[in-house]
Amino acid sequence: MPTNGINRALKLQFGLINYENRYLTAEAFGFKVNASGLSMKKKQIWTLEQDEQDGQVVFLRSHLGRYLASDKDGKITCGAEKPDPECRFLIVPQSDGRWALQSEPYLRYFGGSADYLSCFAQAIGEQELWAVHLALHPQASLLSVARKRYAHLSSSEGEISVDSNIPWGVDSLVTLVYLDGKYSLKTCDSRFLSNDGKLVKENTNTTSFTLELKSGKLAFKDCDGKYLSPVGPTGTLRSGRCSKPGKDELFDLEESHPQVVFQAANKRFVSVKQGVSISANQDVETDMETFQMEIDKESKKSMFRTNGGSYWTLVSHGEIQSTATEVEVNTMFDIEWRGHRVALKASNGKYVCTKKNGQLSSVSDTVGDDELFLMKLINRPMLILRGENGFVCHHKNSNALDANRSVYDIFSLIFNNGAYNIKSANGKFWYVSSNGLVCSDGEKSEDFFLEFPEHGRVAIKGSNGKYLRGDQGGTLMGDGASVDVSSVWEY
Repeated sequence: MPTNGINRALKLQFGLINYENRYLTAEAFGFKVNASGLSMKKKQIWTLEQDEQDGQVVFLRSHLGRYLASDKDGKITCGAEKPDPECRFLIVPQSDGRWALQSEPYLRYFGGSADYLSCFAQAIGEQELWAVHLALHPQASLLSVARKRYAHLSSSEGEISVDSNIPWGVDSLVTLVYLDGKYSLKTCDSRFLSNDGKLVKENTNTTSFTLELKSGKLAFKDCDGKYLSPVGPTGTLRSGRCSKPGKDELFDLEESHPQVVFQAANKRFVSVKQGVSISANQDVETDMETFQMEIDKESKKSMFRTNGGSYWTLVSHGEIQSTATEVEVNTMFDIEWRGHRVALKASNGKYVCTKKNGQLSSVSDTVGDDELFLMKLINRPMLILRGENGFVCHHKNSNALDANRSVYDIFSLIFNNGAYNIKSANGKFWYVSSNGLVCSDGEKSEDFFLEFPEHGRVAIKGSNGKYLRGDQGGTLMGDGASVDVSSVWEY
């Protein structure tokens, strides 16, 4: 069965762009709202919530946790802590993908510019139209609502098939590329989905889709006004015949957990191939040697899920088996980050070691070679980082990187013996300069180390032992002393 519940559908967050190309902005002072934002930062991000009783009614919540509202005279406020009747809006989608927002109680339309916003128009004009710029992290798993199956790159067919029960491995990662108000779907091998179902190298008109929202689900409309849907027995993703989205054309984006492979001191991969016991006894990486790392939000401990849906768990005599179906204390492990290797500590307070026969057992009090593992992240060949102030993107006029942009650049993540090299699209590498600046024009690769301190976040440590962080001016620096809000990244 699909893992709905394990991987939660992402809450839809977006920026709304008016006819003057400015973003709807929620100010902290007096909870005022304007349409003056030049780019999508924290103040320009809105979260869509649906009314539980009436799926057509939506609420727009600002970054301050307050709700957009309109009174009978069209006056706009954004101070309500709970959604009241005046916070109820209807989305009226237009053929070009833009939205008109209609007050449900008063049936007037919301629009305007700068400080002059109101919800009093009786008809939809250019001033009442808003373009939608998704603010969620653009790498996710794509779930077909009708089929309850996940999209993945089918290399044998050279297409995207929607027939996976669980989103497993790098093939299940989809990257949304935003350009001029349209979205493209990029596979893990850097090809774009065309509306005829073929995968192509170039991003063109046939690979650009308008995003539409229906009852909180997404639909992708192509340049001919038709919608993507899974077709045939393997669920080939392509444009169908429909010019109105029904259930077949609806999708959820779900967060994509990190999936990892472990190599033990005996140079063999940790596997569940032999049954319930977890052993380092395989020479190749397959789905059986791939584990999904799920980080508990409260304790920050890690659980390791097999592709069969069970979890690693500590059983009697310290043995590690894959027999748990529920998350419990014995399925939780602490990860210690030790440069090129990691050590795992089970709930009995002992370290996990590799025994002579390859079996994993949690019996050690100290860390030696047998307690160290090479851990490789396999489902992020393309790296997109979002920090507290925005995305990481090349600086326009220098070799530095910005960490506060509303657009993102896609970087390559290359595994190198427990470390990672980060490569820009131009083939040059990231490095940390002597003054602590992260530069993107290196001729040779430099090692960075990934740590996963909490759910959905990565910390990146340079070879200098310092963490990458976004500074006050929005520049990416490699001088962070610790893991804090400025040095953790959605990835």
